[in-house]
Amino acid sequence: MLSQKALLLGAARRPGLRRLVTGNRATRAVVDRFVAGETLDDALSAVRRLTGQGIGVTLDHLGEGVTDRSEAVRARDAYLALLDGLAPLGLGRAAEVSVKLSAFGQALPGGGTDLALELVRPVVEAASAIGTTVTLDMEESATVDSTLTVLAELRRDHPGTGAVLQAALHRTEDDARALAVPGSRVRLVKGAYDEPPSVAHQGRDDVDAAYARCLGVLMSGPGYPMVGSHDPRLISIAQRLAARAGRTPDSWEVQMLYGIRTAEQHRLAAAGVCVRAYVPYGRDWYAYFMRRLAERPANLRFFLRSLLTSS
Repeated sequence: MLSQKALLLGAARRPGLRRLVTGNRATRAVVDRFVAGETLDDALSAVRRLTGQGIGVTLDHLGEGVTDRSEAVRARDAYLALLDGLAPLGLGRAAEVSVKLSAFGQALPGGGTDLALELVRPVVEAASAIGTTVTLDMEESATVDSTLTVLAELRRDHPGTGAVLQAALHRTEDDARALAVPGSRVRLVKGAYDEPPSVAHQGRDDVDAAYARCLGVLMSGPGYPMVGSHDPRLISIAQRLAARAGRTPDSWEVQMLYGIRTAEQHRLAAAGVCVRAYVPYGRDWYAYFMRRLAERPANLRFFLRSLLTSS
């Protein structure tokens, strides 16, 4: 029997359901909780608000799994426009960007990895030019090797380029060791994709234990760990590991999703923890939204309650 998570992630790939959800006016109020808006101006407004409150940001122009080169080129251009918009704000690394390589053509046949590298490189160059950086989001397990290949190429000239690792995958502890090097920036998350037992831990306790092990590797290394979690217990473990490793507050950070546990984001920032919000924006929000529903039952309950009260 399929789990709730598997059903929701499968729904993210169903065009008919996509049209139903995106065409429902009641959905908009719920989406606004997780997505900063559909336009660049919306995103920049969120940037100014959050950074003014002492919260850093990493911006994601929504879109993934493109099916032709022209779509991939549009993704590149959207990020270049975003960086042009960030430049006058002079925020440096307080405002960085996150990209999904599948939006840059990674999955296209006949050289998708090379195409993604070709199109993401000018984005990384533009980020460096305004004093900030890019993090490569991690998607399904089948894309990990391709994404790490692109990362290695980009880090030759832009060593601050970041990567994401998913603790749920069996391979991630080894990947964390490989990336725990000077200058490396790694965001560790639990993992939001539905993966088979041969590839990933299945139980929550097993995923949490793997997360703690990987976090220990990153915190004890010379890189810059980014703790992508809303789990108070894992954040507390991160704080203890950072203290044990003698890390200064500016040598690691906590990252949380836009619209989730905002009070805790501000509490941590007030306590001296570097906090960054992952801020998605754009019209292609459906797949991202479905993953947020799949991650936590509370998100799904909130969505269904909103639909019922708006009908």
